[in-house]
Amino acid sequence: MSDRIVRWGILGAANFARNHMGPAIHAANGAELSALATSSADKAAGFQSFVPGLRVHDSYEALLSDPSIDAVYIPLPNNMHVDWSIRALEAGKAVLCEKPVGMDVSEIDQLIAARDKAGLLAAEAYMIAHHPQWKRVRQLLKDGIVGELAHVSAAFSFHNDDKSNIRNRAATGGGGLRDIGVYILGCVRFATQQEPQALDYARVQMQDGIDLFADMGFRFPGFTFQGYTSIRLAPRQVVHFHGDKAVMSLTCPFNAGVFDQAELQISYPDNRVHVERFPEVNHYVEQVEAFGRSLIHGVAYDWRLEDARGTQEMIDTVLAAG
Repeated sequence: MSDRIVRWGILGAANFARNHMGPAIHAANGAELSALATSSADKAAGFQSFVPGLRVHDSYEALLSDPSIDAVYIPLPNNMHVDWSIRALEAGKAVLCEKPVGMDVSEIDQLIAARDKAGLLAAEAYMIAHHPQWKRVRQLLKDGIVGELAHVSAAFSFHNDDKSNIRNRAATGGGGLRDIGVYILGCVRFATQQEPQALDYARVQMQDGIDLFADMGFRFPGFTFQGYTSIRLAPRQVVHFHGDKAVMSLTCPFNAGVFDQAELQISYPDNRVHVERFPEVNHYVEQVEAFGRSLIHGVAYDWRLEDARGTQEMIDTVLAAG
């Protein structure tokens, strides 16, 4: 690895990689998108349109054997995440894997063990942890901006009834909790730096082996949490932190720049509202650059596999109870 550049390869030509993470790697400081693994010339062309000369390997194994690659980004279906992450680590590559990094806690434990054995960085691509609005929320809560935090509520929904889509297929690890539950559950842990003490309730609507709707409540030290996810409702995303002095809200907490502009609002009892906006931030680029700083300079990475494990434990608990 160069002392300044991380050379990236992507396993698979997923649409998300083509539209978001591939361009982010290409745009990030300290990163170079060097190779792609796909057997589809048409899909490869989509990446070569913004990275002329991009090397294309016709198999995942071939890319992992490429000695010029330092790190791999894995956007494969959920049920393939841990297997290919471990293979990449064994091949000497650092790993940034899409969320959810594992299908359950036991899988993440396997990946943590593989990471420790390899001595390489492996992380879940939980991009919101790298967005300045979430770092700002975490600091404001620590500073007591809302007073004594009593309740957090979160919602994330979209409508997708395409039966061929991997989000609607049990065999590929589909369902709302794995796809977007990681956001509503992970964000409260990230922002408050606290872990849940107990599940209060869970109501989960299942169909064909996947959850279409999940409503859940957890108790944390000092506050309660309520959230829901759905892949069959109109698009919505919002998070509220409710204290005795103010309410802090994020109107576009998860898909900043796509769903809407990232905006943080603090509402006070005297009707004053303080607003902060983050119009120019691309959290995918921020994520790639943070990964590179960790690899090259040893800077602590903000979302470790242990952090992902804590969220997965909450998801496993809801699925088991619902």
